[in-house]
Amino acid sequence: MTIGKVHFVGAGPGDAGLITVKGQRAIEKADVIIYDRLLNPKLLEAASLDCELIYCGKTPYSNGIKQSDINALLVSKALEGREVIRLKGGDPAVFGRVVEEAESLKANGISFEIIPGVTSGIAASIYAGVPVTHRNLGRSYAMMAGHGEGLQDIDWKGLVDSIDTMAFYMGAGYLPDICKNLIGHGKPGKTPVLVIRWGTYGRQVTVEGTLDDIAERAREGSLLNPAIILVGEAISLREKLQWFEKKPLFGQQFLVARTGTAKSSLAEGLQELGGDVLEFPKWMSASVKMEESQLLSFLSYERILFISPESIHGFLDSLTEYAIDFRRISSELYVVSSKSKKVLQKRGLSAKLKSEMPETGRLLVIGDRDKNQIDSDYGDADYAQSIEKFVDERFLEILPRMLAEKAVDTVLFSNRHSVDMLMEYTRKANVDSEALLKHASIGVIGKSTGDRVEDYGLSVDMMPEDPSVQGLVALIVNGRFFRL
Repeated sequence: MTIGKVHFVGAGPGDAGLITVKGQRAIEKADVIIYDRLLNPKLLEAASLDCELIYCGKTPYSNGIKQSDINALLVSKALEGREVIRLKGGDPAVFGRVVEEAESLKANGISFEIIPGVTSGIAASIYAGVPVTHRNLGRSYAMMAGHGEGLQDIDWKGLVDSIDTMAFYMGAGYLPDICKNLIGHGKPGKTPVLVIRWGTYGRQVTVEGTLDDIAERAREGSLLNPAIILVGEAISLREKLQWFEKKPLFGQQFLVARTGTAKSSLAEGLQELGGDVLEFPKWMSASVKMEESQLLSFLSYERILFISPESIHGFLDSLTEYAIDFRRISSELYVVSSKSKKVLQKRGLSAKLKSEMPETGRLLVIGDRDKNQIDSDYGDADYAQSIEKFVDERFLEILPRMLAEKAVDTVLFSNRHSVDMLMEYTRKANVDSEALLKHASIGVIGKSTGDRVEDYGLSVDMMPEDPSVQGLVALIVNGRFFRL
């Protein structure tokens, strides 16, 4: 049997946009991904449907999977002839134990490649407004393990005498010892210190102080790992360079209920404004086989209504498969959302919204699921399913872990179907949806969606007067709620 290959990929510190292009491509090609706790699970969405996802995260305050077991897992999967990704938070070679894992592979004749990633000591620092080097305040920079036996091996005197800016990784539990050693070896007690937890995520938390008082300040703020402890005069530049924490939605966590495979403009808008966004459930799609004669018969309808972006792609891709010229479509085209309208425009076709559709003329509804699962009644209309959408249940186990890191502040629904799907799949993920929604604000784009939320005995806190993604985001930013 052919032996597979292992790629060690640095996932970056949290912001999914910090993954390298090479790392992203490796994820897309993987047969198996063995991933850590500290990376953003959104990166896993790039994996193929048949890729096996294996969680081997460790927490600093509990006994997790043994390193020897991770080594053995990498070896066994590669020996099966599979392409394996070892996806690590930050950079795999910066306190990532890549050496032990690579040694196990080499001992078994397995080839590997190491793809660097953005390390948190640099990324979290600048997301907190601190450059780790500066021509006047920080001409040297060092990274140290901030916990365990590693602290005993540090040359504290040499560190104090020669390094301007210091980053201690995962040292929140040892912060008093770090400060004591630095002061004891000559670092002034007034030296600035910054503790950054969950750096580059929207839930990033920072506590600023000095070597004299930072331990107490961090204790009062309940700052635990994962955290970077930054020490040095460069921290004084933070007041000038803060940018991430000044975004209008920084510190807020949103859960966007998904109903499709297309990128969510709502989620992207919230992230751009600094929000921490979870999207659930994760959807996949597969083509539905349509015969040429069936497709040609569809062109005789006076009206065609697409109920999702995916249904558009499925239908037009089928026409392309049989070399049926799009110009043969004489029907008036309609869509249920502006997102679908834009999708058609990109394919060279124009459409109107469903609200503008006349009641006369033979109607064909093209959707992405069974007819009995459609939200609305279209009367005597004929129905065709052009693509099949389904929830990727590999991601069900991820949601509880994400919710355990920080409570959701706001849950957002874009349509009636999103309400039903969130309720159904949070239950399958063993998440108490009632408790989740009880402690969060609820936002909807339109009244029909709000009515569906109320069917579950819940109250809607915000709904834009103009039903649109932009309107809902504006409400959130301005803190203005409209009760139904």
